[in-house]
Amino acid sequence: MLSRLRKTWKLRGHMSHGHGRIRCGNAGGMHHHRISFDKYHPGYFGKVGMRHYHLKRNQSFCPTVNLDKLRVNAAKNKTEAAPIIDVVRSNYYKVLGKGKLLKQPVIVKAKFFSRIAEEKIKGVGGTCVLVA
Repeated sequence: MLSRLRKTWKLRGHMSHGHGRIRCGNAGGMHHHRISFDKYHPGYFGKVGMRHYHLKRNQSFCPTVNLDKLRVNAAKNKTEAAPIIDVVRSNYYKVLGKGKLLKQPVIVKAKFFSRIAEEKIKGVGGTCVLVA
């Protein structure tokens, strides 16, 4: 049969091709498909619970960096007597104590320091500056 005579060609532009719109996806979930929606997808419609108006999401957000990563930044600023490394500028808040520092004194600015990191920085003659 020629394709121009086929039913599919004649019904181009008529979405359902003569089979109605009763089974189109999620349509009719509140109406003619209610039984199957209630059976297989309970709780699909409606809301549950109360609103929390001024919710602060992720209050514990605190990206961290280790001392061995600070070595890279300190090596770039080697010309100064005590290079200043602003960790907050690099989008880190807390300095952790993994790794070793160079034997050069360093000034590190951060919001938080772990105890071990603070000991290691002060051990090479550097200082820890807390930034708000």
